[in-house]
Amino acid sequence: MAERPLILVSNDDGVNAEGNIVLREALAEWADVVTVAPLHEQSGQSHAISLHRPLRHRQLDERTHAIDGTPVDCVYVALFREDLLPRRPDMVVSGINHGPNLGADVHYSGTVAAAREGALRGIPAIAFSALGGLAALAPAATHASALARRAFEATHPEGRPLLLNVNIPTEVRGIRATRLGHRQYSEGVDVRKDPRGGDYYWIGGPGGVKHPPMDHADTAAVDAGFISITPLSLRATNADHLAFASWVAGDAPASTPEP
Repeated sequence: MAERPLILVSNDDGVNAEGNIVLREALAEWADVVTVAPLHEQSGQSHAISLHRPLRHRQLDERTHAIDGTPVDCVYVALFREDLLPRRPDMVVSGINHGPNLGADVHYSGTVAAAREGALRGIPAIAFSALGGLAALAPAATHASALARRAFEATHPEGRPLLLNVNIPTEVRGIRATRLGHRQYSEGVDVRKDPRGGDYYWIGGPGGVKHPPMDHADTAAVDAGFISITPLSLRATNADHLAFASWVAGDAPASTPEP
């Protein structure tokens, strides 16, 4: 009998979050699953890693571990501590996030960062997020498990780690491959006073979120009821600005290129 795939599961909502629980249960139907996730909620942590404090570990059961750290801490510790995983995982799966991660959300999301950390280590990785409330998470987990299995069974380009960002609407009409769209948040900083007269702040304005029209965008797909699958790149170099960087460095002709 062929060995079952090994999947490392993490998230940013915390190890006991409903989205994480239903995801690992769905994945366990076809793979061996080990969960290493934050002890507490870590939303919006992006790719933060803890370098100047100890990370506490709690083993909740044979295959479930909690780390008192960020999502990236969890994946990093799991991959470099031989006592948490029986072997190198075949895939890293993060989520299911309670709420979407669309457009520029991927830069702030701890859910996406956990998957990105796996991809940085050369392991195929997927981040799953779902719209709707708690009742939407179990159906989303069914879709997530099927998509993760399909991605696992596919052939990946050599030397190019797979990193997918997947958003699942409440009522699914189909699936679309997408680009990152744009979300317009109501931005601002709300200044308030504590009981002793000191200032404190809440980030974000009182309004909602708007999605400007964009062709092939994840925002448009989800708004129309489609699961969006967006491939993300680990390449941070902006090749379009290399000529400008060369000019700044003094290596280019005297004429100033467009930045």
